[in-house]
Amino acid sequence: MRTIAIIGAPVDLGAGRRGVDMGASAIRLAGLKERLEELGHQVHDTGNLAVPQAEQFATPDVGEKLRYLEPLVAMNRTLAERVATAVREGLFPLVLGGDHSLAIGSVAGAAQGRRVGLIWVDAHADFNTPEITPSGNIHGMSVAVLTGRGHPALTGLLGAGPVLRERDVALVGVRDIDPRERLALKDSGIHVFTMHDIDRRGMASVIEEAVVRVSTGNAGFHLSLDMDSLDPRDAPGVGTPVLGGISFREAHLAMELIADSNRLLSMDVVEVNPILDDRNATADLAVAFALSALGKRIY
Repeated sequence: MRTIAIIGAPVDLGAGRRGVDMGASAIRLAGLKERLEELGHQVHDTGNLAVPQAEQFATPDVGEKLRYLEPLVAMNRTLAERVATAVREGLFPLVLGGDHSLAIGSVAGAAQGRRVGLIWVDAHADFNTPEITPSGNIHGMSVAVLTGRGHPALTGLLGAGPVLRERDVALVGVRDIDPRERLALKDSGIHVFTMHDIDRRGMASVIEEAVVRVSTGNAGFHLSLDMDSLDPRDAPGVGTPVLGGISFREAHLAMELIADSNRLLSMDVVEVNPILDDRNATADLAVAFALSALGKRIY
């Protein structure tokens, strides 16, 4: 059993639609802490980071390549420090989003003083940079930043050098990649497992390979679960839904296999948007998948 530190990061500055700043509260309301404790874990909810709202800033210009850069740098630095502190205290950081830009901080914090891998479960690759981004939204740049690409205020959040080696990153469930982002990924050493791979090989084969690739030579890996990786018929409450996603059962299997690996070091769950949800269904799923990743089994 683990001692878990829940850290809320109610940020929507990195996204193109408002509402994911309420995701951490929705996940808590779905019973995350209580249900983790029922599994036997000790759980400390450390509350939310103080994150400014978009109304506090001038509206970004159309075509701006790094929307809300300064507040997102500040938020991610604070989050990285909170996660790094939790790790030093022997806690398992479980970060609740919020948009996927927060992974810049959560992964950087988890990697302080050690080398880690990353399994990124997402409909999107999030491998854009300011030069190629079609939107300027930083939640679409997180993987690029973590591997050393992008604005130096983000790539150097806690120090010089990339947080992750490309070969230590696996993207799972990807099905919506921007054209120039696709070219950048093909030139990288990142392992990309698309929905085609899952359909053809099965989720078990994909996750087992991903775990080996990101664990080898590392202390373990961080799991970043974007709820838009699910098919929107199962998870309607996300800001960037893409048809043809991971099924409910495939997602549970992925989380169960990740738990079985005993290499999971930290986790974030992101992009739950209660405004777009149906009776908190997506937040309920987020809790269920977190439980599976942290040891819950059918039998």
